[in-house]
Amino acid sequence: MAQRGRRTTRLSGDERQEAILITAETLLAERSLDEISIEDLATGAGISRPSFYFYFSSKDEVLLALLDRVIGEVQQRVVTLPRDFDTDPAAAWRRAIGVFVDVFAAHRSVSAAAIGARLRNPEVNALWSSAMQTWVGYATDVIVAERARGAAPAGTDARQLAIALNLMNERVLSAAFSGETPAVDQSVALDVLAGIWIRSIYN
Repeated sequence: MAQRGRRTTRLSGDERQEAILITAETLLAERSLDEISIEDLATGAGISRPSFYFYFSSKDEVLLALLDRVIGEVQQRVVTLPRDFDTDPAAAWRRAIGVFVDVFAAHRSVSAAAIGARLRNPEVNALWSSAMQTWVGYATDVIVAERARGAAPAGTDARQLAIALNLMNERVLSAAFSGETPAVDQSVALDVLAGIWIRSIYN
C-alpha cells in the first residue's frame, strides 16, 4: 500500500495577521512597545521578518489594529445594552460603565500601550479621540433624556458633564491598569465610577 504523504499545515493570510496581533498583545503584557522588536513579533507569529511587513508597516500599526479591535468590542457591547434607564437608571449606568471596565481590563496591556502612545502617534490619538466622542455622545443623549423625563435635575451642560465623566473613566482605568500610585483598586473601580456617575447625574 502506498504511504500517504504528510500534510503541511500552512497559515492563511488572515491567520498570520491574527497570529501577529495575538503575539503583540501577549508581549505587551510583559514589556513596553519600545522593548518589543519586529523580530519578536514575527518569531512569535511563526513567520519571517520580511513576511511581517506584508501585514503591518510598523509596530505602531500593530498597536493601532489592537486598539481598533478593543474599541470595536466596547462599542458592539454598548449598542446591545438595553436602554432601560427609565426603570432602573442606576443599574443601567452600571451596566454601561461595566462594559468599559470589563473590556479594558481584559485588554489592559493594549489599553496602557495605546494611552502611552497617544502623545507621539497621531493615528492612535485620532482613533482614541473618535471613540471618546462616540461614548460622550451616548452619555449626553441619555443625560438629556433623563432630564427631559424629570428623573435628573437640570444643571451642568449635559455634554460637558458627559465629557468630564468619560475623561474620569479614562484616567481612573488608565491608572488602575498601568500600576500607577495612587490608583483606584481594580476590584472596586466599577463601584467607584458608577457611584460618581449616578450622583453627578441625579443629585
